[in-house]
Amino acid sequence: MIEVLETGPLVTVQDRGRVGFAHLGVPRAGALDAPAAALANRVVGNDPDDAVLEVLLGGLVLRSTVARWLAVDGRAVWLPAGERLRVEPPAAGLRSYVAVAGGIAVEPVLGSRSTDTLAWVGPPRVEPGTRLPVGEPRREPPAFDVPRPPRPGPLRVVPGPRDDWFTHDAFEVLCGSPYVVEADSNRVGLRLDGPALPRRREGELPSEGMVLGAVQVPPSGRPVVFLADHPPTGGYPVIGVVHPDDLWQCAQVRPGEEIRFRRSTPEAARG
Repeated sequence: MIEVLETGPLVTVQDRGRVGFAHLGVPRAGALDAPAAALANRVVGNDPDDAVLEVLLGGLVLRSTVARWLAVDGRAVWLPAGERLRVEPPAAGLRSYVAVAGGIAVEPVLGSRSTDTLAWVGPPRVEPGTRLPVGEPRREPPAFDVPRPPRPGPLRVVPGPRDDWFTHDAFEVLCGSPYVVEADSNRVGLRLDGPALPRRREGELPSEGMVLGAVQVPPSGRPVVFLADHPPTGGYPVIGVVHPDDLWQCAQVRPGEEIRFRRSTPEAARG
């Protein structure tokens, strides 16, 4: 068992998410910064599908009842039985990922151990006093060179599917101006403040399917980037979709910081 002694603003269990249940109204969930979660698992010898802890702004204190390797932000730590591990707030970014050799072995829900914060499907949020089961380690932590952290940059965005609801220059406005991350951003979406995106069609759409990375534009004209816990459907038009390889940046950008968009193509997004 891993015993949780203290937590910060939000700690959840996450894996690679539950795919294929949007028709039932169940969001995807999963680690917001997928590359960081994958690196933490790799460091301790876990499989890519093993569950980790996603920690918002640090504050997590753990105690293990068994000696195990743990990884925090890609660094391996040997934690003897009974010792404590404290996860400090990150120097940059918002979210840290803690992997335990053997994985966090809570019961899966609909095939995933991820916590969805929109409908609270999956494990409950991790609170002080929570006891988390862990699996058996599969292998010794491998030796490898830790890759350099990726450099943040403009979010590549593909136009559509509802860009025809906007004026001909709205996409240029989106890609030509900085947007500031608002404080009410969360795992559902990144809310942005900046130039409004003018529409040429009035009214609203019937609710239609939404995808990870969709840039939805509510009546305010300020875009929202849908993240892992986004609703499966929505009625506001989507002007574009962020390239999946750039979504990790949305997990780490802090309120008050700026982001930019850059036009991409469907071919580039398919990689």
